[in-house]
Formats: sequence, C-alpha cells, structure tokens
Amino acid sequence: MTYPLNGIAPLSHLGVIRVEGEDAAKFLHGQLTQDFALLGMDQARLAAFLSAKGRMQASFIGFKRSATEVLLVCSRDLLPPTLKRLSMFVLRAKAKLTDATNDFALYGVAGDTVPDGSQPAWTKADIGTASVVHLYPADGQPRALWVAPAVDPVPAGPALDAALWLWSEVKSGVATLTTPVVEAFVPQMLNYESVGGVNFKKGCYPGQEVVARSQFRGTLKRRAYIAHAAAEVAVGAEVFNTADLEQPCGTVVQVASAPGGGFDTIVSLQISAAQEGSLQVGATDGVALALLPLPYALLEDI
Repeated sequence: MTYPLNGIAPLSHLGVIRVEGEDAAKFLHGQLTQDFALLGMDQARLAAFLSAKGRMQASFIGFKRSATEVLLVCSRDLLPPTLKRLSMFVLRAKAKLTDATNDFALYGVAGDTVPDGSQPAWTKADIGTASVVHLYPADGQPRALWVAPAVDPVPAGPALDAALWLWSEVKSGVATLTTPVVEAFVPQMLNYESVGGVNFKKGCYPGQEVVARSQFRGTLKRRAYIAHAAAEVAVGAEVFNTADLEQPCGTVVQVASAPGGGFDTIVSLQISAAQEGSLQVGATDGVALALLPLPYALLEDI
C-alpha cells in the first residue's frame, strides 16, 4: 500500500556544521569517506566520519553554499562531539568549523512538492537563497532536503507530518547515524558504498584501510536491511536469529512509526542470518522482525 507522502516537514532533529575558508573542501576531503575536492555547486555528498578503526562516528549530507563554504547536515545529537573531533584535525588548514544550526532552517520535501523531482539523489539546486538536495526516494515518492537561511519564509507547499518524514527516511534505506550506534559500523554495514556514501578512488582519510579491506578482500559479513515490527524497538537494540538466541546477529539502526501500523526499521544484519531463519529484536520476549525489500540494488562485492 502506498501512503500520501507529499508536502513539507520541519526537521528539528538535524543540525548543521559550517566549514568556512579556502581549504574547506580540501580539509573535508582528507577526513570523510567521500570526494569533496571535486564537489561542484550542483552536487551534494553523502559521507561518513570514521574512527581510525573504520567505524562510523557520524554521517553527513554535505554541499557547498559557496566556493569557500561547505555545510554538513547531521543528526543534532551527534553535532557537538563531531564538531569537536573534526576541529582537532584542522591544524594548519585554512578552514574554520562552527555550529551553524541556528543560522539555517531545514525541511524535508516529498512528493509533488519536490522541485524537479526527477533529479537523481545527491543532485543539488539553488533556489533563491535555499539549497535543495535530492535524496533517495521512499515508497516510490521523490524526496529532497531543503536548507535555507533561518530568516527565509517557509517553502510553499502542504504540511507533511514530521513522523511521516521520519518513516520515509527509514523506507529510503539510507541510514542517518545517531548516538546509540556510534562506532558500531563500518560504512558498508549500512550499504553506504551502494548509496553514494563512499568513494574508493579518493585519497587517504581516517579508517580508509579498514573500509578498503572490507570491500576488496571480501571480509564484509553484514549489510543493512529494512524490516517491519509490530511493536516499537529501540535504536541500538540487538537482533537475534531465533535459531540462536545466545549470539546477536545484528543491530537496530533507525526506527519510525509506520503509517499502516507497527514500526519500520533499518537493521544491520549478518548476511547469513538475513538469508535464513526468523529474526527478532531482543533475546527474551523478542519482537519479531519481517524483512522488507530494499529500494535500491547493492553494488556487487568485489
């Protein structure tokens, strides 16, 4: 069943890091999983900031506001520690990082309200003083992130329930990292290499060797999946195969109330567990999980 995913929702759960200076893009290029050196004004990047062990500490949607200003949109709960960690690496780079959350208004735009909704994900357009980043669709509907100065008027269009937008985020299959799952995953465990979040041709960045080894040596054993649960489950909760309730086989990454009842979730699972057996969240009195189709194809493992 398709639900009416159309309109504009304010996104109070997201924050903005501003990176300013002539080395802004170069600095980010050396820290994140995506290529910022070649970032054009009509593009955006999905990217992750990793620990030295290749574990995700934050995820971003990044784009240029000007030749010397890059905005990074991330989960608001992760912004303070992420800003602090990233700032430690600036050193001699001509780049200044600040919390710009209060300077911008962020909206999720879906359905017929999306300007030029046929554009592919991570395409960016400037409409007046607003930056519009096209995202992965959800439930067959186009979606975009609208970022504008806080003083700008609200974009025109019908109101969209924020809960419905959060559900669309889950249904898109593109996870946004939050505090309960910091350092729980290498990017491929959330399918980031398949949705434009990793560039394997760019230069070094923290954790790169781990990411490359997972991709090119066939050591990846976990992937992200979308699943449905009848009852609410918590981000960070362990997932078990009912054939083995001693050892968890996955983790809940993101959860949203489903408009048709129950809850939809992104889970990172051992590939073998996803392919056979029944799944549940929690070993005792577990909540059953039913896997749903991913809305995009996975890149072939190399």
